[in-house]
Amino acid sequence: MGMPPMRRFWKLLKQYQKEIRQIYAYALFIGIVNLTLPLGIQAIINFLQTGEYTTTWLILVGFVLVGITITGIIQVLQLRIVENIQQDLFTRSALEFAYRIPKISFIQLDKIHAPELVNRFFDTLTIQKGLPKILIDFSLAAFQIIFGLTLLAVYSPYFIVLGFSLAIILWIIFKFTGPQGLTTSLKESKYKYQLAYWLEEIARVNTSFKLFSKNKFHLNKTDDIVEGYLVSREKHFQVLISQFRLFIGFKVIVAAGLLLLGGYLVFQERMNIGQFVAAEIIIILIINSIEKILRIIDTIYDVLTALDKIGYITDIELDKKGGNATVITEQGLSLRAKEIVFGFPDDKNKIIDKVSFEINANDKVLLTGESGSGKSILLKILSGIHEIEEGQLYIDDVPFINYEMEKLYENFGVSFPTNQIFEGSFKDNIVIGRNISDREISETLKLLNLDDYLIHQPQGVDSFVDSGGRRLPRSIIQKLLVARIIIGKPKLLLMEDPLLFIEEDEKRKIIDYIMDEKRDWTVLVISDFYYWKEKCNKVINLNKN
Repeated sequence: MGMPPMRRFWKLLKQYQKEIRQIYAYALFIGIVNLTLPLGIQAIINFLQTGEYTTTWLILVGFVLVGITITGIIQVLQLRIVENIQQDLFTRSALEFAYRIPKISFIQLDKIHAPELVNRFFDTLTIQKGLPKILIDFSLAAFQIIFGLTLLAVYSPYFIVLGFSLAIILWIIFKFTGPQGLTTSLKESKYKYQLAYWLEEIARVNTSFKLFSKNKFHLNKTDDIVEGYLVSREKHFQVLISQFRLFIGFKVIVAAGLLLLGGYLVFQERMNIGQFVAAEIIIILIINSIEKILRIIDTIYDVLTALDKIGYITDIELDKKGGNATVITEQGLSLRAKEIVFGFPDDKNKIIDKVSFEINANDKVLLTGESGSGKSILLKILSGIHEIEEGQLYIDDVPFINYEMEKLYENFGVSFPTNQIFEGSFKDNIVIGRNISDREISETLKLLNLDDYLIHQPQGVDSFVDSGGRRLPRSIIQKLLVARIIIGKPKLLLMEDPLLFIEEDEKRKIIDYIMDEKRDWTVLVISDFYYWKEKCNKVINLNKN
């Protein structure tokens, strides 16, 4: 069960306590200064009734104008503080997403679609836009209502009773309609993300939908999701409309109560004309503040919903950090498994069931087995992607869980069939931020015959590659991925069909290099290509029979 949206909201505000205190202090000061307007006008009217032109009248006019000017200056300062919060919030959110997504447990990712999670980042913009209204407009409106009623209470104690009555009515409105509005907003948002994800799917497999466009399956499914969104949106709108109606009634009660009470006090000569005019101005300010709060309610729902969606990312379990052990050997890593067991949480059958094996340092091993025997899963277990449920797994006779994972990953070279090319240069895709000399890069490119391809690119190794290497031959993509894993001279190579689309002559040359017994690395590879078996010194068969 995730954290409630309101608690997430208070947790967010807690990060900016100092700034929010400043904003509220400014709002408090603005609320007080705004009272100079009705008080000043009251004094001006009283002087005008005397029929005399005095310098005091000019001073009072100047006093009111100074109050308006100071209010404007303070509002600018408030905007500066909120802008700082918005920029910091965007930065925090971007870095939080970038940090957490690669560290999300793969068991968790097996249940969800990672790109759909990234869509939630755009709710950061919703929070950015909503915070100024909540922190400035809402607080200022609330203070104006409070100070307005307080000032009216000075004119007559009857206003105190009226003020408390209005506060109770306002609380009741929020108490009974607020939770329903939040619930409908969350449901509406669910369909919004479902639609965004489906449109991404249409874009991802656009060729298939182009060929089968006559069936209109993609349009029909889009229509179903949109229909669900519109139904949820209408329910949310109905809540907003009901709140709007209640607020209109509340506003009418406020206006009627204050005007009737003010008029009664004038007739009873408990309030003069100047005070009545000042009271009318205060009443207008209060009514405007109530309208402002009404307009902000939808923004509050949006911000709470956005926090709930982003909070889903922060609630997902991350990979365990492991221990403090590090790799100290200069040779390849040795591996030992004793009756290890692995299965997915929702699957009764164990994919890896009490498997044991031993691989010595610098062994070159071919992993074989029938489809479904668990070859790919075993590679993912050895690479730290999945955790075993039972049994013991050792690297260099140290339990796997005792290693500091980031340090251990520095000694791994892992290649799976999935396309792992990202948008950047060829060099970026090979090096991925590691400190590797140009000489090493050049030697690796020559080994894989990538230099012949890159020489025809506009900027050589610094040429641009788009996401997934869409315009690259599949053989070049595989060579880039192989270059990525061998250039760091890892101690353990874990590979699944790494050379599937490469020509046989080049394939044999690369295999000769990788499987050379003089290489100080341990190799575990899955492949049907016969030459791997000729060059390995050990075969592990995972067939259950």
